[in-house]
Amino acid sequence: MSASDGAAANPFRRLPAVARLLDHPALADARGRHSRDAVAAAVRAELDHLRGRLAAGESADGLAEPDAVAIRAAGRLDADTLPRLRSVINATGVVLHTNLGRAPLHEDAARAAYEAGRGYLNLELDLATGKRGSRQAAVRDGICRITGAAAATAVNNCAAATVIVLRAVAAGKEVVVSRGQLIEIGGGFRIPEIMAVSGAILCEVGTTNITRVADYERAIGPNTAALMRVHTSNYRVRGFTKSVDLPQLVELGRKHNLTVIDDAGSGQAVDLAPFGLPGEPLVSAGIAAGADLVLFSGDKLLGGPQAGIIAGRAALIERIEKDPLMRAFRLDKMTLAALDATLRLYRDPGKARRDVPVLRMLTTPLAELRRRAEAFAVRLRAVPGVAAAVREDVAYVGGGSLPDVALPTAVIAVSADGLTETELAARLRAGTPAVVGRVQEGKLLLDLRTVFDRQEEELLGAIRRAVEPTRGSRPGLPAAAPPGLGTP
Repeated sequence: MSASDGAAANPFRRLPAVARLLDHPALADARGRHSRDAVAAAVRAELDHLRGRLAAGESADGLAEPDAVAIRAAGRLDADTLPRLRSVINATGVVLHTNLGRAPLHEDAARAAYEAGRGYLNLELDLATGKRGSRQAAVRDGICRITGAAAATAVNNCAAATVIVLRAVAAGKEVVVSRGQLIEIGGGFRIPEIMAVSGAILCEVGTTNITRVADYERAIGPNTAALMRVHTSNYRVRGFTKSVDLPQLVELGRKHNLTVIDDAGSGQAVDLAPFGLPGEPLVSAGIAAGADLVLFSGDKLLGGPQAGIIAGRAALIERIEKDPLMRAFRLDKMTLAALDATLRLYRDPGKARRDVPVLRMLTTPLAELRRRAEAFAVRLRAVPGVAAAVREDVAYVGGGSLPDVALPTAVIAVSADGLTETELAARLRAGTPAVVGRVQEGKLLLDLRTVFDRQEEELLGAIRRAVEPTRGSRPGLPAAAPPGLGTP
């Protein structure tokens, strides 16, 4: 029996030897950037993958050729060098996209985090006295400025803020909450579960759609410590409904000497109602209404880093900061620096609306979005095999904010010869930079609302590479050095 007959009878014999592949020209670049052991491991992994397919009865025609195996092994090495967390061009139009990291930071905040991370800073040092200080001092004044509160502090997210507030105010005691506000936030976390972790005892009142002041008052007893309002950030109840507004709850709390807690949700510090975005409470409204503590997120409508912000009465803030759990929940130096820089932007609310990326994206006029989309579509049509048409659509704020408010927007419906919309979307996600759009009605939709001007060239290049008829199997490599911090 000849060697070719033996290979036909035993397809495993057609697989090239590791030693032969290690010196293959297709791996020359990889040999210059990786150790020989790493290259050998990638080659063996590719051969093991082929053996698995052959053992399952699949044909390896063309896949077992040395050229093909070496190219795929090089692709494995390149993929392994890519960071697990990568920059993404968000072309979904969803401004607070939880899966994509919610709020993008302003340039000042990003640079503050960068500077804090690359060196030392006065995190817990009072430079005037030379004595130890509080890390909360960096953000306290800024939070008080936007809320009108007497004191403030910050932890690592709003769930943590809820836990530590309830521990400090009501551990072992009852907190009265309307059944219509027992929300579930992302990841399956629910208010009753968060309350249980805190040690507070949940006292539900009213029904899903109707809760009255009398319901709260009947529930108040000798073990009641607080009344809590939770803003239903990620859903709305419509129709035959009734709820107790915050001033009424504050009045009831004062009558019975109870702490009133307002979970204000998304952290709106500038009124967006004039821009067609009603429904989110201002973070200053709770303090103005007399709430003892107001909680909100930093990485939603505030436009800062992930944080849980707590504002309110000085005595309560002091009690919260003395809780041993505060050390577990405290913010790191980079987050504090970014939050401080974000809060500074709000010294001029009008400037904040124009400069904070989240606010600018949400308030961009439809006419401007349409103009950008039309100009970009012209450039896309110049790419061989690409069709692009602009049409109006809607997007949503995302991040559990303004769930029932649709944002009128202009999208580019993109298609490519020989690719389904799902295949095109997958190629864009796998590229460098990664691009995420919306697949809808047989088209890939790109919404430039969430694409920075500085990213348009990168987006065009990513689409060009995605539609190339002979793409090869090696993913794109990241730039040799990270790009500079450009103006958003």
